[in-house]
Amino acid sequence: MLITPPIRRLLLILSAAMLLAACSSDVIYNETHAVDENGWDISDTLRYTLNVSDTQTIYNLFLDLRISRSYPYSNAFLFLNTTFPDGGVALDTLECPLAYPDGRWRGKEGGRYVDNRYYFKKQVIFPNSGTYHFAITHGMRDTVASGIKDVGLTLTTCTND
Repeated sequence: MLITPPIRRLLLILSAAMLLAACSSDVIYNETHAVDENGWDISDTLRYTLNVSDTQTIYNLFLDLRISRSYPYSNAFLFLNTTFPDGGVALDTLECPLAYPDGRWRGKEGGRYVDNRYYFKKQVIFPNSGTYHFAITHGMRDTVASGIKDVGLTLTTCTND
């Protein structure tokens, strides 16, 4: 395929814009909960509390998921319930792809486990200062999800350098 000078220029501009839009980050909050070794029951809720005072900073909010290599599926579905300081509530469903179609694990493999990180909210500004409550349950077909080791929530700043 021949790339003409105008297209090449456009590609360079787009590449530069993507680099400028990228952000460096500092971890503001990180909390991880271990899941029961006998499996994560559908009625078990993992809870996280985050205090936000800065409503001007841009943040990234990640969901961290550690699974064992014996996890029987190629993805995981999670329900994330957010309660805002003003009492408002948001419910999100997250699909977390864990394996490629050929069966290889995604994420960082190490020993018996595979670590994955997913954007929950990318480049977000919290609308209110105060305490945010997050509650996570699994949304798998099985009542007890086996092979999930840890579930974490990580908040980082997002600043252009």
